[in-house]
Amino acid sequence: MVPALPETRTVRSVPETQAFARELARRFGPGFVWSLSGDLGAGKTCFVQGLCDGLGIEAAASSPTFAIAHEYGASGPGPRLVHLDLYRLSGPDELETVGWDDMVDSGDTMAVEWPDRAGACLPADRTVRVEIAHGASEDERVITVRPPLS
Repeated sequence: MVPALPETRTVRSVPETQAFARELARRFGPGFVWSLSGDLGAGKTCFVQGLCDGLGIEAAASSPTFAIAHEYGASGPGPRLVHLDLYRLSGPDELETVGWDDMVDSGDTMAVEWPDRAGACLPADRTVRVEIAHGASEDERVITVRPPLS
């Protein structure tokens, strides 16, 4: 069941960002696409680290900026998370070069940084939109979470 949203939370550290993402992953469960928007250094990868933990995936998640995609989790049965950074893509016409359709069809949890590069290709019925903005202080972040469109 999708939690009642939108929800906005202010966090003041990396551990607080990870804890909020962990809480959301547990509330939503596996199989959602997490659309992560925010400036460079906003905390998108820290959020993914919390998602992995909340889904029970032991992984040292790192930014896939140069690799475009990292996969975390079981090679067999068990939860998996595909972490994509679409910054280097010019638009949705390049998604197939990273195996986009197969990833979406797999039902795995996905975390997509720079989701604007995917255009309308994010599955509306299972995409959770997360916006991370810098707050009033250097360490503060304001995270807004919106549910999938029904």
